[in-house]
Amino acid sequence: MNHEHVKDGKVLTAIITVSTSRTAEQDKSGPAIRTILEEAGIETVFYTVVPDDIGRIRTAVFAALPQANCIIVNGGTGLTHDDRTIEAVEPLLEKRMDGFGELFRWKSYGEIGTAAMLSRALGGTFGGRAIFCIPGSPKAVQLAVGELIVPEIAHILSHASR
Repeated sequence: MNHEHVKDGKVLTAIITVSTSRTAEQDKSGPAIRTILEEAGIETVFYTVVPDDIGRIRTAVFAALPQANCIIVNGGTGLTHDDRTIEAVEPLLEKRMDGFGELFRWKSYGEIGTAAMLSRALGGTFGGRAIFCIPGSPKAVQLAVGELIVPEIAHILSHASR
């Protein structure tokens, strides 16, 4: 795709870590995401840790929306009975960005093999903003944020905010 139509604009990011076992002080994924974003010159304006609960995840997303145009939800994307991030966020999306999840799994396959199919990484838009749901492991954070989100976020927001 041609990037000539990318509009200038500031990317303001929210980071939501989903975990029933970690507090903000114990969270490693949220700070790792913030570091990757800062190195790319992208500001983080919202950060929270919430338990794997559909209502609490949605509340955090709605709290972030007035402040951020890029929301990254990490953790709770697996297949266990208590992984609820996708169930919380997917119904909110106006448009799905299927290529994000597909590309994440394809690139993950090169690193972890067929276990990549267990990932339910998801991207989409809501209210002119981009929302991403990614696994919370350090390698997944680096792949999703560093290799996929950062290089394309201005392009994504140009389309989402039209």
